Amino acid sequence: MNLFVFGLGYSVRQFLSLYRERFTEIGGTVRKPEKVRAMEAEGIQALRFDGTDFDPRILERIARADALLVSVPPVSETDPVLDHFAEAIASAPHLRWIGYLSTVGVYGHADGDWVDETTPPNPATIRSRHRIAAEREWLALGESAPFAVQIFRLAGIYGPGRNALVKVADGTAKRIVKQGQVFNRIHTTDIAQVLMASIERPSRNAIYNVADDEPGPPQDVIAYASDLLRREPPPEVPFEEAEMTPMARTFYEDNKRVRNTRIRTELGVMLRYPTYREGLQALLEAGEGITRD
Repeated sequence: MNLFVFGLGYSVRQFLSLYRERFTEIGGTVRKPEKVRAMEAEGIQALRFDGTDFDPRILERIARADALLVSVPPVSETDPVLDHFAEAIASAPHLRWIGYLSTVGVYGHADGDWVDETTPPNPATIRSRHRIAAEREWLALGESAPFAVQIFRLAGIYGPGRNALVKVADGTAKRIVKQGQVFNRIHTTDIAQVLMASIERPSRNAIYNVADDEPGPPQDVIAYASDLLRREPPPEVPFEEAEMTPMARTFYEDNKRVRNTRIRTELGVMLRYPTYREGLQALLEAGEGITRD
């Protein structure tokens, strides 16, 4: 199978590290020229696409692709991939699967209640409103096409190099407390297995929540990571008093619990890390957060 990826970012690279042997050819896009060389050192043909200008060889790769994975976010009110390549994608002769990586942020604020894929989106931020608009564009593209489009709404992503253990170890962890606030999370290994399961059994215009089994308060995750590392956890800080960037503060505007039933019933996925505890324990065993003199 020939895979082409728009946006060779963190989650996608974790996916490729686990499943690259399933593909005969892998290519993708990066924004900066120096990333091209880094990807090619890993055996991935990288082509430049910065949202405006692009390497024309991308059109050739789309024409050869059996599967297309999209992790490029919308820019303002438009999807840059569809803006530049919708016609090429629609006419790609071998394409049978498209996966679009979105976010559970499209559900907006649910006052801590449960949401699933049937819950009407109610995005609270401009960024999430742009996401749901992009989702709808991709689904519209797939309505009458010979390929299947899938939307993957990802919860808070963590994995190697990006997790609470690292933050505790380097002193950047904060225990910010907002009463009643919970988040779902998802380990990159579980994102990867969901994507692979979908590629193996495409379903036209399907939407999947890719989230763990246990939404929980963010301060509990930091406390657990601290305990694993046998360190004193950072002090709790009330949300109202916390120093955060405007971007970080927007994540606290949404409060919901995300159901993930569909990835089990339709794709047969059993999460390897159903809660942050199993995920962080495995990362610790792999050496995450352990400082060596």
